[in-house]
Amino acid sequence: MRRVRYERQGGPEVLFVEEAPVPEPGPGELLVRVAAVGVTLPVVRKVRESAEPIALGGEVAGEVVRPGDGVTGFAPGDRVTGLVFGHGYADYALLHSAMASPVPDGASAVDAVALVRSGLVAYGALEAARPAPGEAALITAAASGVGHLAVQLAGLRGASRVVGAVSDAAKADFVRGLGATDVVTYYTPDWSERVDPCDYCLDAVGGELLAPALAALAPHGRMVAYSSGGGTLSAYDLLVGAKTVTGFQIGLIARGRPELYEAWRRDLWRLFAAGEVRPAVHAEFGLEDAAAAHGAIESRVNTGKIVLIA
Repeated sequence: MRRVRYERQGGPEVLFVEEAPVPEPGPGELLVRVAAVGVTLPVVRKVRESAEPIALGGEVAGEVVRPGDGVTGFAPGDRVTGLVFGHGYADYALLHSAMASPVPDGASAVDAVALVRSGLVAYGALEAARPAPGEAALITAAASGVGHLAVQLAGLRGASRVVGAVSDAAKADFVRGLGATDVVTYYTPDWSERVDPCDYCLDAVGGELLAPALAALAPHGRMVAYSSGGGTLSAYDLLVGAKTVTGFQIGLIARGRPELYEAWRRDLWRLFAAGEVRPAVHAEFGLEDAAAAHGAIESRVNTGKIVLIA
């Protein structure tokens, strides 16, 4: 089978395709014939930043080939999606059954990787913000794989305004088409001063964007940080506005609250089936073009999800 790997840290150019044996499923695992893989910013960053090479994991969707020992609820031929922590950029991957969920009829593998993992991050970050109907939302990286779903979900939760913050003004029409009432470009100086104060912010960018995003919040505003980009904030800036910052990580929910993770997943598919949430795919690349997919993420050109097709 084909597998994408790298041996030294760097940019997209360090990725290469190799031939590897099809793995054997262990206890609790599913061997999945991969149809689609969702490319995420955290994985792209790890290729650049990890001191030692790591397996390229991520969200995959495909068909069960063989369940491992002890697996119940899944059989060969079932269509599934889930998060792979090992080699996910491959023709075949090992998916732990606890991380797997069925793909319903009427949804494709691409729909699954565009909706489920990114949607769960958006859904969970919104839950962490505790939005009340009529509050105003600020969504950073609003055109991204997670952000474009967060814009839609915030609107469905009754936001009076949804402000989408993007890296490039060329993305404004896309974000407005998702339901955003206003769009700002966060590389514009003093952008946060041009935003009417919002009640909560879902931040996917981190770094130098944290402080201006916090400044765009009204007194008692709440920020939920789910970015892998890090960053720091002044405690004084929190104090003077009685503002709060909460970190969110979907992996902790998946491992520690599987019943909640499953409830959110079911609700996402319900919203998808009803046409209330529309996952957008910016581009599809073959496994052999994984470097181009990572390049698209790094250049921040995408509006929606970047997907690899196996």
